[in-house]
Amino acid sequence: MNGEGVLSSGLSMGELGQRIRGERQARGLSIERLAELSGISRSMVSEVERGTKTPTVLVLDRLATALGTSIARLLDEPAHSAMRVLRHSEQRVLRDPSGWERRVLSPVLGDVEFEFMRTTIGPGVDAGEFSPHAPGSREYLAVEHGSLRLTINGRPYELAAGDSAYYPGDCRHAYANDGTTDCVFYLAMEVSGVGQHEPRRESPDA
Repeated sequence: MNGEGVLSSGLSMGELGQRIRGERQARGLSIERLAELSGISRSMVSEVERGTKTPTVLVLDRLATALGTSIARLLDEPAHSAMRVLRHSEQRVLRDPSGWERRVLSPVLGDVEFEFMRTTIGPGVDAGEFSPHAPGSREYLAVEHGSLRLTINGRPYELAAGDSAYYPGDCRHAYANDGTTDCVFYLAMEVSGVGQHEPRRESPDA
Protein backbone atom coordinates (compact mmCIF):
# COMPACT_ATOMS: atom_id res chain seq x y z
CA MET A 1 0.00 0.00 0.00
CA ASN A 2 1.60 3.27 -1.02
CA GLY A 3 1.45 6.60 0.77
CA GLU A 4 0.37 8.80 -2.10
CA GLY A 5 -3.11 9.76 -0.95
CA VAL A 6 -4.29 13.35 -1.05
CA LEU A 7 -5.29 15.12 2.15
CA SER A 8 -7.46 18.14 1.33
CA SER A 9 -8.33 19.44 4.77
CA GLY A 10 -6.21 22.52 5.41
CA LEU A 11 -4.04 20.42 7.74
CA SER A 12 -0.35 20.08 6.93
CA MET A 13 1.32 16.68 6.86
CA GLY A 14 3.53 17.79 9.73
CA GLU A 15 0.52 18.68 11.88
CA LEU A 16 -1.20 15.40 11.04
CA GLY A 17 1.95 13.48 11.93
CA GLN A 18 2.20 15.26 15.27
CA ARG A 19 -1.40 14.38 16.12
CA ILE A 20 -0.87 10.71 15.27
CA ARG A 21 2.30 10.65 17.36
CA GLY A 22 0.48 12.35 20.25
CA GLU A 23 -2.38 9.83 20.16
CA ARG A 24 0.13 6.96 20.02
CA GLN A 25 2.18 8.25 22.93
CA ALA A 26 -0.96 8.98 24.99
CA ARG A 27 -1.79 5.27 24.72
CA GLY A 28 1.72 4.18 25.61
CA LEU A 29 2.28 2.52 22.23
CA SER A 30 5.61 2.23 20.47
CA ILE A 31 5.87 2.77 16.72
CA GLU A 32 6.45 -0.98 16.40
CA ARG A 33 3.26 -1.78 18.32
CA LEU A 34 1.19 0.71 16.31
CA ALA A 35 2.55 -0.84 13.11
CA GLU A 36 1.58 -4.30 14.37
CA LEU A 37 -1.95 -3.25 15.39
CA SER A 38 -2.62 -1.36 12.17
CA GLY A 39 -0.98 -3.74 9.72
CA ILE A 40 1.03 -0.79 8.36
CA SER A 41 4.80 -1.11 8.04
CA ARG A 42 6.95 0.51 10.72
CA SER A 43 8.69 2.65 8.11
CA MET A 44 5.33 3.96 6.83
CA VAL A 45 4.13 4.78 10.36
CA SER A 46 7.40 6.59 11.03
CA GLU A 47 7.20 8.58 7.78
CA VAL A 48 3.59 9.57 8.41
CA GLU A 49 4.44 10.72 11.94
CA ARG A 50 7.36 12.78 10.60
CA GLY A 51 5.11 14.33 7.95
CA THR A 52 7.25 13.10 5.07
CA LYS A 53 4.61 10.75 3.57
CA THR A 54 0.97 11.50 2.76
CA PRO A 55 -1.15 8.50 3.82
CA THR A 56 -3.97 7.11 1.72
CA VAL A 57 -7.41 7.19 3.32
CA LEU A 58 -7.14 3.45 4.05
CA VAL A 59 -3.76 3.89 5.76
CA LEU A 60 -5.10 6.77 7.85
CA ASP A 61 -8.21 4.76 8.75
CA ARG A 62 -6.11 1.77 9.84
CA LEU A 63 -3.95 3.98 12.02
CA ALA A 64 -7.03 5.60 13.59
CA THR A 65 -8.61 2.17 14.15
CA ALA A 66 -5.46 0.82 15.79
CA LEU A 67 -5.48 3.86 18.09
CA GLY A 68 -9.14 3.26 18.98
CA THR A 69 -10.23 6.57 17.50
CA SER A 70 -11.58 8.08 14.27
CA ILE A 71 -10.04 9.88 11.33
CA ALA A 72 -11.99 12.99 12.38
CA ARG A 73 -10.10 13.19 15.68
CA LEU A 74 -6.79 12.94 13.86
CA LEU A 75 -7.79 15.81 11.56
CA ASP A 76 -9.42 18.26 13.95
CA GLU A 77 -9.36 19.63 17.49
CA PRO A 78 -12.29 18.87 19.85
CA ALA A 79 -15.12 21.42 19.93
CA HIS A 80 -15.22 23.39 23.19
CA SER A 81 -18.79 24.68 22.98
CA ALA A 82 -22.19 23.01 23.05
CA MET A 83 -23.03 24.42 19.60
CA ARG A 84 -20.78 24.11 16.56
CA VAL A 85 -21.56 25.02 12.97
CA LEU A 86 -19.25 23.52 10.35
CA ARG A 87 -19.38 25.57 7.17
CA HIS A 88 -18.79 23.66 3.95
CA SER A 89 -15.37 25.27 3.56
CA GLU A 90 -14.40 24.21 7.11
CA GLN A 91 -15.19 20.52 6.73
CA ARG A 92 -12.26 18.13 6.52
CA VAL A 93 -12.01 16.35 3.18
CA LEU A 94 -9.93 13.31 2.27
CA ARG A 95 -9.45 12.50 -1.41
CA ASP A 96 -8.03 9.15 -2.41
CA PRO A 97 -6.13 8.84 -5.71
CA SER A 98 -8.18 5.75 -6.66
CA GLY A 99 -11.21 8.00 -7.25
CA TRP A 100 -13.22 8.55 -4.09
CA GLU A 101 -13.70 11.21 -1.44
CA ARG A 102 -14.65 11.28 2.24
CA ARG A 103 -16.02 14.50 3.77
CA VAL A 104 -16.24 14.65 7.57
CA LEU A 105 -19.48 16.40 8.56
CA SER A 106 -19.29 16.06 12.34
CA PRO A 107 -17.13 18.05 14.76
CA VAL A 108 -14.85 16.25 17.20
CA LEU A 109 -16.62 16.08 20.58
CA GLY A 110 -14.49 15.72 23.69
CA ASP A 111 -14.18 12.04 24.62
CA VAL A 112 -17.02 10.94 22.32
CA GLU A 113 -15.75 8.80 19.45
CA PHE A 114 -18.38 9.55 16.82
CA GLU A 115 -17.98 10.38 13.14
CA PHE A 116 -20.56 11.43 10.55
CA MET A 117 -19.31 11.52 6.96
CA ARG A 118 -20.36 11.85 3.34
CA THR A 119 -18.54 9.62 0.85
CA THR A 120 -18.49 9.93 -2.91
CA ILE A 121 -17.15 6.99 -4.93
CA GLY A 122 -16.64 7.37 -8.67
CA PRO A 123 -18.08 4.85 -11.17
CA GLY A 124 -16.18 1.57 -11.26
CA VAL A 125 -14.10 2.47 -8.19
CA ASP A 126 -13.34 0.07 -5.34
CA ALA A 127 -12.54 2.02 -2.16
CA GLY A 128 -11.00 -1.07 -0.54
CA GLU A 129 -11.53 -2.90 2.73
CA PHE A 130 -11.47 -1.17 6.10
CA SER A 131 -10.24 -2.84 9.26
CA PRO A 132 -12.63 -3.81 12.09
CA HIS A 133 -13.06 -1.27 14.86
CA ALA A 134 -13.20 -2.24 18.52
CA PRO A 135 -16.00 -4.56 19.75
CA GLY A 136 -19.17 -2.60 20.46
CA SER A 137 -18.60 -0.15 17.59
CA ARG A 138 -21.57 0.56 15.30
CA GLU A 139 -21.99 1.92 11.79
CA TYR A 140 -25.13 3.21 10.04
CA LEU A 141 -25.12 3.81 6.29
CA ALA A 142 -27.58 5.39 3.86
CA VAL A 143 -27.18 5.67 0.08
CA GLU A 144 -28.24 9.03 -1.37
CA HIS A 145 -27.32 8.53 -5.03
CA GLY A 146 -26.16 5.71 -7.29
CA SER A 147 -25.46 2.16 -6.19
CA LEU A 148 -23.09 0.70 -3.61
CA ARG A 149 -21.62 -2.74 -3.09
CA LEU A 150 -21.20 -3.00 0.69
CA THR A 151 -19.18 -6.04 1.73
CA ILE A 152 -19.26 -7.20 5.36
CA ASN A 153 -16.81 -9.92 6.38
CA GLY A 154 -16.55 -11.01 2.76
CA ARG A 155 -20.32 -11.06 2.09
CA PRO A 156 -21.53 -8.50 -0.50
CA TYR A 157 -24.79 -6.53 -0.25
CA GLU A 158 -26.07 -4.45 -3.18
CA LEU A 159 -27.60 -1.15 -2.10
CA ALA A 160 -29.47 1.34 -4.29
CA ALA A 161 -30.39 4.99 -3.76
CA GLY A 162 -32.65 5.25 -0.71
CA ASP A 163 -31.42 2.00 0.86
CA SER A 164 -29.82 1.98 4.29
CA ALA A 165 -27.93 -0.53 6.41
CA TYR A 166 -26.62 -1.12 9.91
CA TYR A 167 -23.67 -3.37 10.78
CA PRO A 168 -21.35 -3.89 13.74
CA GLY A 169 -18.24 -1.78 13.34
CA ASP A 170 -16.00 -4.63 14.48
CA CYS A 171 -16.43 -6.36 11.10
CA ARG A 172 -14.30 -6.11 8.00
CA HIS A 173 -16.18 -3.70 5.73
CA ALA A 174 -15.58 -2.62 2.15
CA TYR A 175 -17.20 -0.21 -0.28
CA ALA A 176 -17.28 -0.29 -4.10
CA ASN A 177 -19.26 1.35 -6.88
CA ASP A 178 -19.98 -1.04 -9.75
CA GLY A 179 -22.30 1.46 -11.45
CA THR A 180 -21.77 4.03 -14.18
CA THR A 181 -22.46 7.16 -12.09
CA ASP A 182 -21.11 8.49 -8.80
CA CYS A 183 -22.27 6.80 -5.62
CA VAL A 184 -22.92 9.10 -2.68
CA PHE A 185 -23.60 7.69 0.76
CA TYR A 186 -23.69 8.91 4.34
CA LEU A 187 -22.08 6.97 7.17
CA ALA A 188 -22.42 7.49 10.93
CA MET A 189 -19.83 5.66 12.99
CA GLU A 190 -19.63 5.21 16.76
CA VAL A 191 -16.29 3.80 17.89
CA SER A 192 -16.02 1.84 21.13
CA GLY A 193 -12.93 0.81 23.06
CA VAL A 194 -9.28 1.75 22.65
CA GLY A 195 -6.65 0.35 20.34
CA GLN A 196 -5.99 -3.29 21.01
CA HIS A 197 -8.88 -5.53 20.09
CA GLU A 198 -9.81 -8.72 18.28
CA PRO A 199 -11.95 -8.41 15.12
CA ARG A 200 -15.47 -9.79 15.03
CA ARG A 201 -15.43 -13.11 13.17
CA GLU A 202 -19.05 -13.90 12.38
CA SER A 203 -21.09 -12.19 9.65
CA PRO A 204 -24.19 -10.25 10.67
CA ASP A 205 -27.57 -11.54 9.54
CA ALA A 206 -28.87 -10.29 6.21
